[in-house]
Amino acid sequence: MSNKLSWHSSLRLWILTLLFVGSMVNYTDRSVLGVVMPQVRRGLSLTNAHYALAVHAFLVMYALFYILGGRIADRLGYRRTFSVAVLFWTAAMAAHSFVQGLRSLFFCQAALGMGEGSYYPTAMKGIAGLFPPASRAKAVGAILSAISFGLLVTPPLVAWVTLRFGWRVTFLLFGLLGTLLVPPWLWVHRQTERNAAFTDAPTGEAGAITAGADAKEEVTLGEALKSRKYLCVLAARACSDTAWYFYLFWIPGYFQDVRGLSLATVGKLLWVPYAGACVGPLTGAAASGTLIGRGWSMHRSRLTVMLVFASVCVFSASGGFAPTTILALGLVTLALFSHQALSTNIHTVVTEIVPPKHVAILYGMTGAAGTFIGAAAQLVIGPVIDHYGYKPAFVWAGGMYALAIGLLLSAGVLEPIRRSALLRSKR
Repeated sequence: MSNKLSWHSSLRLWILTLLFVGSMVNYTDRSVLGVVMPQVRRGLSLTNAHYALAVHAFLVMYALFYILGGRIADRLGYRRTFSVAVLFWTAAMAAHSFVQGLRSLFFCQAALGMGEGSYYPTAMKGIAGLFPPASRAKAVGAILSAISFGLLVTPPLVAWVTLRFGWRVTFLLFGLLGTLLVPPWLWVHRQTERNAAFTDAPTGEAGAITAGADAKEEVTLGEALKSRKYLCVLAARACSDTAWYFYLFWIPGYFQDVRGLSLATVGKLLWVPYAGACVGPLTGAAASGTLIGRGWSMHRSRLTVMLVFASVCVFSASGGFAPTTILALGLVTLALFSHQALSTNIHTVVTEIVPPKHVAILYGMTGAAGTFIGAAAQLVIGPVIDHYGYKPAFVWAGGMYALAIGLLLSAGVLEPIRRSALLRSKR
């Protein structure tokens, strides 16, 4: 029995490790364009508004496939969907090496969004099935730390490659990274198929949480979508995500265009905010986990941590007004750290309140909502930056976090959505 449990734990660790690496490569690939944005703009004769259109294309398709990818993962399972998503975005990333203008850049970014958008609902589907609520936030935190680690290594690596070989070679080399993930994933896939305890449905310790649930309380997809609790959490995540996309796509250019840093200096310094973002998810998971361990309810612990870090994000948006580059860098670092600590708990809450059999698509919808808003915002942010600079964009980002605070307070008790509660709310 102990050998079987050890084997199960080993497979679970393998899967989480590959999901971690996949998340890291996912964000590394999407971040390349932001780092080399000034060089691409000059090479293709583009404006900030043109760049914003390309980012808009990525985000629109990313949002659509956050939903479609979640639906596919719910039907085919996270194991099969993982390989398809990785190979698709890898090809799209490599295709950036051949862009000749705005149109081809637009289509390459759209294709990249299709592949990358499918990934996170797939990963969360796997985590929801493999990890029980007590340790799920740590698994989600690991995935979000991978995002931050990808952002951490991107500026210095991209700057080094671009300064020596040009931005086209950079896209090609980084595009090939994803292909290294597929062989070990297929190996794990074969191992899990031989072991009945590892399926794409919630099993083992994780499945035990829901196995005894009253069938009368089981909520349909349509009922979940009408729940105020789910809609408020969705909107709160959407607000924080749209602010995150500003930091993700515009901060490297901000430090070059406004603060006067060279690409080489960006490569040396911009790892600092992303190092903060690496620590954020684990800090957020540890904070809520510690409170739960002290006897706090799931609702009280998660909500307290989210409100604290969202408030710090509001304050940190003042980085656009900092009198010195070092202070601006410090405030941006604090913003990314706090955002990731907040996100770990929001992402975990989504998997905790929705019906297990619909977790991928409902999680995907929360990501899609923020991405759609973020995509629309790019159409405004680009021209605003062209005409008024970055300060209005920083104010907007802070406002998004303030709105998220209000929505979280309006969500009610953060616990699984139950049919009886929905019926009471209609009376």
